[in-house]
Amino acid sequence: MQENDLFEWLQSNIYFDLVKANNQMSRWDCYSPATKHRIELKCRRTHYDTLLLEKKKYDAMLQETSKHSDAAIYINSTPKGIYLFNLHDITPHWKVQYIRATTEFGNSNRIAKEVMYLNVFDSRVLTTF
Repeated sequence: MQENDLFEWLQSNIYFDLVKANNQMSRWDCYSPATKHRIELKCRRTHYDTLLLEKKKYDAMLQETSKHSDAAIYINSTPKGIYLFNLHDITPHWKVQYIRATTEFGNSNRIAKEVMYLNVFDSRVLTTF
């Protein structure tokens, strides 16, 4: 599943008023005015029971949502399903790991990033495949 496929699935099944962020480089991807959910989307090619979230992304989402009294929502798709995490309900446990600088843009250089792992069993499962 690609990010646009995930957006369209969410718009058809969960958030009927979903709109994309105006800025493509925004720290969030879409927004639901009805639910006040500011959403970051991530599509994984492989299923993992724990899904990575970078601290920079987490901090930016919480900062942006606090400006508007929105909920910070992180939605991941994997080949096994679609998982929703409300970041306000998460107690982060950060660790530094050397991971790829980018996933999609062909930069395989590894850099230190502060990350946490979210367990899919702690998510709201939107659908399974």
